Amino acid sequence: MADKDRIGLHSLKPAPGSRHPRKRVGRGEGSGLGKTSGRGHKGAGSRSGAKKKVGFEGGQNPIHMRMRKLRGPTKKTSMPFEKFRTRTQPVNVADLEARFDKGAEVSPDSLRAAGLATRRGVPVKVLGQGDISKALTVHAHAFSATAREKIEAAGGTCVALEG
Repeated sequence: MADKDRIGLHSLKPAPGSRHPRKRVGRGEGSGLGKTSGRGHKGAGSRSGAKKKVGFEGGQNPIHMRMRKLRGPTKKTSMPFEKFRTRTQPVNVADLEARFDKGAEVSPDSLRAAGLATRRGVPVKVLGQGDISKALTVHAHAFSATAREKIEAAGGTCVALEG
């Protein structure tokens, strides 16, 4: 193989079409960017030192004015700045009744295996929709008052997990 055909740092080139030549303005009418050099006639944009406002959209109503302004991170309908909103995965008592046998230990891992609480790292909250007749030991991060009531009425126990 000849030296000129070798591939190395000396022969690297950008991909064809990825680099464009610099626009050279003010170099005569024949260049297409002479006279006013693409700035048009008169107005602030044609003068030296002219600046455009950040987010300026050519006179169209800009996006920050078109968007609704619902401020406050804890507001339900707020913009997506929800640092303080608590997120949980709901699991209903009826789902526990349908998917687990009598006397079973229900944990977030067993819920995931049963296809209920599938999001990893998101706390599980047991809600009281439906009825339960089986005695289950349920380990979850949170319980609604009705869910706790129904599980304990069926002879089961509720164990709250940390975190």
